[in-house]
Amino acid sequence: MKKILFTVAATCSVFPAVGCTGISMTAKDGSYIQARTIEGSQMDLPGQYVIIPRGQQLQSFTPVDDGGMKFKAKYGVVGLAVVRQEFIAEGINEKGLSTGLFFFPHYGSYKIFDPSQREKTIGDLQLNQWMLSQFATVDEVMKAIQSGQVRIVGLDKISVVHWRIGDASGRQVVLEIVDGVPHFYENKVGVITNAPGFQWHLTNLNNYVNLFPGDAAHQMLGTQELFPMGGNSGFLGLPGDATPPSRFVRAAFYRATAPQRANAFETVKQCFHILNNFDIPIGTEHPLGKSPDIPSVTHWTSAIDLTHRKVYFKTAYNNTIRCIELDHIDFQKVKYQAHPFDKVKEQPVEKVVIR
Repeated sequence: MKKILFTVAATCSVFPAVGCTGISMTAKDGSYIQARTIEGSQMDLPGQYVIIPRGQQLQSFTPVDDGGMKFKAKYGVVGLAVVRQEFIAEGINEKGLSTGLFFFPHYGSYKIFDPSQREKTIGDLQLNQWMLSQFATVDEVMKAIQSGQVRIVGLDKISVVHWRIGDASGRQVVLEIVDGVPHFYENKVGVITNAPGFQWHLTNLNNYVNLFPGDAAHQMLGTQELFPMGGNSGFLGLPGDATPPSRFVRAAFYRATAPQRANAFETVKQCFHILNNFDIPIGTEHPLGKSPDIPSVTHWTSAIDLTHRKVYFKTAYNNTIRCIELDHIDFQKVKYQAHPFDKVKEQPVEKVVIR
């Protein structure tokens, strides 16, 4: 028990320094992709992919022990987890439901843990595990949560997150819990970051009504001619820092101006290219000379094809894109398992031989 609680607390202690960016895109053929980065600036954040078979018995932690809600997996799941295999940060099930959690400090707040409600209590860091293993659509998730089927609590006082939930139809919602009350918002802009709340981010986009793709026109300031000093001057004023509001604005404009690709894999590649802009270099979030010995604040980036049930990911240690295809997994027979993203933390290099 002590070891379990220690690892839960260790996970939560990382979250104050986490800042993640999520985008979603639809291909011309209708394929729907949800992609994201995951960050942590205090330490190396262990990542692993998790396979949950149908029928797997699961149980949630609580803030004090591992005696929370018990549930059985109705659907097979592939998840990308942080620290513990139970803490799925992003994932998809065999029906095409995909969910992800994003840090949400200061603005979200859960119900207080009530020991008498153990049987319906689930920790915030395990809500993805529950949603993915139980439901096929956004509507099913919303109905279950709004009806009070579960009581969502924080596993630590500083562990506060909100969620992106999408299904194969291309619909996506954001779930935020404030004062213990769940709120769902339709996410038509296709972007999510962190605090403040989702509706605030949408309002904040109005501060950038002057931005447009391409170049600004020449104009006269009295007798002084003004002209662009380089390409993309229409985006002059786009915020470049790594705060959640700035990342939300930047992601929204990059996503909205990106050309629509023909199919799922072309769109997956485009998502990775866009999210490359949100890699946070180590050193920018610490006093000079105080950075931990990790290659990047951005630990991994993923893109999930909800239409064809495929999970793509790359890491700070290995930028090679890897893929897990759910159609190739027999969720009736496969064992519950978890494996580290990188067996060896080393970037493969393809040598070019000159003859």
